Amino acid sequence: MKKNILIYCSAIMMLCSSCSDFLDTYPYDSLSPATTWKTESDAEKFLIGCYDGWIWGEGFFYWDCASDIGFSYHTHEGWRVIGNGTLTASNPGSSSYSYKIIRRCLTLLDNIDQITFADEKKKKDIIAQAKVILAYDYFKMNYWYGGVPIISSFKDAEEAKVPRNTEEEVKKYIYDQIDAAIVDINDSPAARGRVAKGAALALKMRSALYWGDYQRSMDAAKAIRDLGLYELDPDYANMFTLAGVDSKEIILSVQHLKNLKNEWIVTVANNADGGWSSMVPTQNLVDMYEMQDGLTKEESSAYDPTHPFKGRDPRMAMTVLYPGCEWQGGVFNTLDEALPNGSKNPNYPAAADNASKTALTWSKYVAPLDQYGGDLYSTSTSQIVFRYAEVLLTIAETSNELSGPSSEVYDALDVVRQRAGMPNVDRVKYDSKETLRELIRRERSIELAGEGHRRADLMRWKDASGKMLAETILNAPLTRVVGTVNYNEPDPDARATVNVSEQATVGKIEDRKFAAYNRYLPLPQAAMDKNPKLEQNPGY
Repeated sequence: MKKNILIYCSAIMMLCSSCSDFLDTYPYDSLSPATTWKTESDAEKFLIGCYDGWIWGEGFFYWDCASDIGFSYHTHEGWRVIGNGTLTASNPGSSSYSYKIIRRCLTLLDNIDQITFADEKKKKDIIAQAKVILAYDYFKMNYWYGGVPIISSFKDAEEAKVPRNTEEEVKKYIYDQIDAAIVDINDSPAARGRVAKGAALALKMRSALYWGDYQRSMDAAKAIRDLGLYELDPDYANMFTLAGVDSKEIILSVQHLKNLKNEWIVTVANNADGGWSSMVPTQNLVDMYEMQDGLTKEESSAYDPTHPFKGRDPRMAMTVLYPGCEWQGGVFNTLDEALPNGSKNPNYPAAADNASKTALTWSKYVAPLDQYGGDLYSTSTSQIVFRYAEVLLTIAETSNELSGPSSEVYDALDVVRQRAGMPNVDRVKYDSKETLRELIRRERSIELAGEGHRRADLMRWKDASGKMLAETILNAPLTRVVGTVNYNEPDPDARATVNVSEQATVGKIEDRKFAAYNRYLPLPQAAMDKNPKLEQNPGY
């Protein structure tokens, strides 16, 4: 197994700032430029510092609870206000506005020329990795906040106090960094968790897709495919387990070491399992899954609203823990206040703050629970940032948007669906750009559910009138199913009997709203206080 990059964290702590305020002067816990930048090892350690905290699980994994398919109950985590539309400049929710990693990357890029490398190719690869990391952070901020300052120097606080660049200017800067990196970066990563050509191309693919530059996105997706390094994992659930960390489907994942730089997977497990249901799926997600016959629940005669988990796309059971399913040698019950023995049900939504309020829990990264050996607070879970299924779905979406239905679109979708055990796309039913677009959007939403893509997709996808889908989908009450679990029913998918008439009342979780100006998040007031040249986004 390749060495995890975080083995070098002790070096990072000496060489990189732990301060998150980009207006601070040169950090006191770093070595000064005069004492470093002497050897190739110095450059490598500074590069590792650029990775440390670069992509944190919550920073992308939790975005689904700011959409219709996820929910975060605990207000202190900062995602609930984003999901329900009550965010403000003084309460902006979980913030993605930070120059900490950008500053580290610029420090590396500004100083690496002081070092003589035995192999110039190695130097170019280090520079390319830093540029990808830099571009990723700017992409994240530019997409969620609009134009942000492009800061070229952090030598003192005054130099960092600059106005916002336009969104187009930042986008061009990001594209330029990515394109320059792709030329020099290695085809294969030096270690798991390191950026190589596939990850650089994946960032090019995703950023261009989000901004509607379909040809650029498709070219990048096809370039990843042509590398020949990645393929779909035969087992959809495998890559989300500790055993699947080296799956050939994974292009890039966040690395952790159990006793050094660990991940608290406990945040998404349910109450009875020792978790606090920090981010949970919703019934909206379940309703998206097709039936096993390839028809939606609205189309299929096999769908029974009183047994909504029965007969669905197999990916549902590999993504969501639902009432009645087999779990930990027993039955997962979130519908009954009391268990069969008369004791209080700790997973009933109203039983405790840590119980899932949607009656659902993520299976991804949680199942099987015993893989963590009883210690959910210190795991080496590695969340996926880019994987090959996204590449195929991007080829399908961009090709359809550029040219309409084609064998290229259908074939890409079929490969993803076949892996899950679903039938091929019905070429007669989905024979136009519009109908195929609807299928592609649904397929992307369920294939990548729980991986942080949905809110961004709802911002970029438009309806026939040109409105963001978010303006319709995120302006609706969030509800859960209400009913009971029959322990004597042998079919796990039919154990839950839902009382449909009570879902909108007894099962109401919260009201949600989304205004057009919520497309962009408010700049945190703290950032504006430190940089008076910043202007707040409209509406806040």
